[in-house]
Amino acid sequence: MQVIPTTDITTAANAIAAGRLVVVPTSRWYMICADAGNPDACKAILEAKQRPKNKPLALIVPDLPRARELLAFTSDADRLAAAFWPGDLAMLLPWREPADAARYSVVGSPALTTHAPGTLGALAAAVPVPLAATTVNVSGDAGPDDRGPAITLTEVDEFLTTAGLDAVVMDGGICPTANHLTILDCTTERTHLVRTGLIHPRAIAAAIGQLNGEV
Repeated sequence: MQVIPTTDITTAANAIAAGRLVVVPTSRWYMICADAGNPDACKAILEAKQRPKNKPLALIVPDLPRARELLAFTSDADRLAAAFWPGDLAMLLPWREPADAARYSVVGSPALTTHAPGTLGALAAAVPVPLAATTVNVSGDAGPDDRGPAITLTEVDEFLTTAGLDAVVMDGGICPTANHLTILDCTTERTHLVRTGLIHPRAIAAAIGQLNGEV
């Protein structure tokens, strides 16, 4: 793997443009990224993770205006984006254009979408293409023997070596929170909680007035 500092956004963006994979630190854990429209790069990620085909990658939007260009927002989604983006919240949002749903099928339809802070958000803003990302680990069942996604460079190296992947890796040290994005289904006017994470359900309910389907 090629290790670079988190300040070297240019090298990381050039790697994405060249069809390579880039590993980026977040406060939660390391994420592996690719051009969402590059089927070969995205396939390499899915195969390395042994990820089910019905489990999409996340779409990392550079900002709210770009998200609105690509995706349809409900009134709840508007409130949630205003309250928590950039941050640790992802929303399932419908595509505006069927052509985009087909072109970026790796992130699913509806698209699992987030506006990330920090280095991941900076990379999304630096590339001219939609960025797909997922955690650096083999997909597991979150059982007691599942270590979870990589939070150190050593764990990133283990994953890449085992999978036989080449990637540019941005060195962010140890990722401290080791927790998930909160995921909400915002495809209808009734917002549903899909997965709990760093954004607490009470905070979501405070932003939108109610929350359905708590898990």
